[in-house]
Amino acid sequence: MNDTAKVFLEGGPDDLPERIVPTPTPGPDVKIKLRGGYEHFRPTSRQSQTPEGALPVYEWWERTEIAE
Repeated sequence: MNDTAKVFLEGGPDDLPERIVPTPTPGPDVKIKLRGGYEHFRPTSRQSQTPEGALPVYEWWERTEIAE
């Protein structure tokens, strides 16, 4: 059994590669690199039932571009 804590990502782009990801460290937000930028997700007070059990829900709130 994998004992890594995970969260469920809600919202954001439809082509996000994963919706269940490891809990972010050291900060509270999850940042996913995608198509020349980052998708940012914040924690909510909700949980979602997933194939991996009940997980905290992180909700999409913004996208930032990577400077080239």
